[in-house]
Amino acid sequence: MDLEYVLRFASITLIDIVLAGDNALIIAMAARTLPPTQRRVAIITGAGLAVFIRVAVTFAVAQLLRIPFLSAIGGLLVGWIAVKLLLDQKAVDESHGQAAKDFWHAIWIIAVADFIMSTDNILAIGGASGGDFGLILFGLGLSIPIIMFCAGWIARLMDRYPGLVYVGAGVLGWTAGHMVVNDTKAALLLGMEHWVIRRLVEAAFTLAVIVIGKWIAQRRSRRPVSEATPRPGQQSSASPSRNPSTAESRNPGHDC
Repeated sequence: MDLEYVLRFASITLIDIVLAGDNALIIAMAARTLPPTQRRVAIITGAGLAVFIRVAVTFAVAQLLRIPFLSAIGGLLVGWIAVKLLLDQKAVDESHGQAAKDFWHAIWIIAVADFIMSTDNILAIGGASGGDFGLILFGLGLSIPIIMFCAGWIARLMDRYPGLVYVGAGVLGWTAGHMVVNDTKAALLLGMEHWVIRRLVEAAFTLAVIVIGKWIAQRRSRRPVSEATPRPGQQSSASPSRNPSTAESRNPGHDC
């Protein structure tokens, strides 16, 4: 085993540790909406699904990246997923820890997000491996325990500190903005070549995900209150037993 192979091996390990964070965050936020009995299964399934998706698209990603605006569209989808996950977390918190979504809903969110966000991981591992298929499989396989450990730890941390949900949503929003500004065609069309503009766009995506998610959550929380308010003319028909005269007429022995 030569030195170059060892260096490639070490590079792939470091890349897995650094780039597995966003996937672990997606899995943690999706699994947090599940009961504790299903959470571990969702984390294991999500981590395995993430690696399976990467293996499936590893050799096609280079061709896919040549499609104009594909990365930008993927970034917009990641932004939408971040808002959706933030709403799910708020639903769990408002229900005092009860599950807001079912198991397959969480798996679907994980699968879509992993498919969209796997590009950077695949390209980094593919570049570090030098085209060695064995090293590529090693890098993809190594990401399974890393993602599982990180996802479980993040989910427990969010249970203890619910405010971290906004931090997680902001990180996913930044990832979405990063995908948009790194799309060559989109950057050229929208004039985002300068690094300052790129950082501003990423910051805008981060803030937008948090603000939009919080705004929608507040609107949803107000809706049951307005729907619960009785309309004019409904009170007497809904609760006739509360009318004193009705109660007396139904109790003929009341005057005795």
